[in-house]
Amino acid sequence: MKALIYGGGAVGLGLASCLLKSKAPVDIIARKDTVTALRKNGLIRTGIFGDYHADPSAFGSYASLGRIESKTYDYILVCTKSFDSRKAAKDLYEHKSLFGRNIKIVLFQNGWGNAEEFTSFFDQQIVYTARVITGFQRQKPNEVVITVHADSIHIGSLFGADVSNVSDLSDLINSGDIPCRTTDRIDKDIWAKMLYNCALNPLGAILDVPYGKLAEREFTRSIMNGIVEEVFTVMNLAGYQTHRQTAKDFLEVFYAKLVPDTAEHKSSTLQDIAAKKPTEIEALNGAVIKLAEKFAVDVPYNLVVYNIIKFIEAKGSQAIDSSEH
Repeated sequence: MKALIYGGGAVGLGLASCLLKSKAPVDIIARKDTVTALRKNGLIRTGIFGDYHADPSAFGSYASLGRIESKTYDYILVCTKSFDSRKAAKDLYEHKSLFGRNIKIVLFQNGWGNAEEFTSFFDQQIVYTARVITGFQRQKPNEVVITVHADSIHIGSLFGADVSNVSDLSDLINSGDIPCRTTDRIDKDIWAKMLYNCALNPLGAILDVPYGKLAEREFTRSIMNGIVEEVFTVMNLAGYQTHRQTAKDFLEVFYAKLVPDTAEHKSSTLQDIAAKKPTEIEALNGAVIKLAEKFAVDVPYNLVVYNIIKFIEAKGSQAIDSSEH
């Protein structure tokens, strides 16, 4: 089984480490600085699932698809940020010579709407989606630390494709130390993660605190409760479901298990803001707002945190522009 990791950020490097430890052939598409570091020092993983080091000779690393010659892949694991989904899909479509006969594209991304971007280029039956509730952070361009883990990675299809087609990938990730399994209800998993991320991610970034701190005070709990209730309303109106029947049911699990399991984790949105990078807010609360507009319902809690993050993004962009003049 040959796999291409498209996106050498924290998630991409974490998944690559699992496949490499399971002795699968792996290549990585990443930014030039990451490729340079990987080729020089290999891939290093530390954290809660133990240490692992892959020598530079154990895998390939490239700055673009055009630099790969005479290879085909059985899997492409897309690990880019959600705002790059369309760009990634188009890039892969223009390099279909790299696709093996039974290619599967698996999206390891945050938010809602990524699969639709890929199915505008590719058949629905080859596009799969993964749900990840594991914390990955890059210490250096070639080093990733796994900080927290709330549940196993789930892989499935939003379009009814046979999940047995991705069971070998799931097994390899699992044997590479991160628990992983296939599921026939990935839609429920994705919306459960949307509920989790929409409540925690932007608010943790705005207040610059780890997730556990948000659950300690009634003030922030009130905001998160409102966000979750709005997401549930929009989700149900759009015909989607999750594993809990009501917002109340979800919030019980949220405060009893999900937040405690990731209490020390800091929001990916906060990390993006600190790095002066775009955030994934459009695929999180932004996606909820778009669905709410479609059904003419108000989502004030989601709208407020969305607007604050957009303001912070714009402020960061202005600071960069000013420093370049």
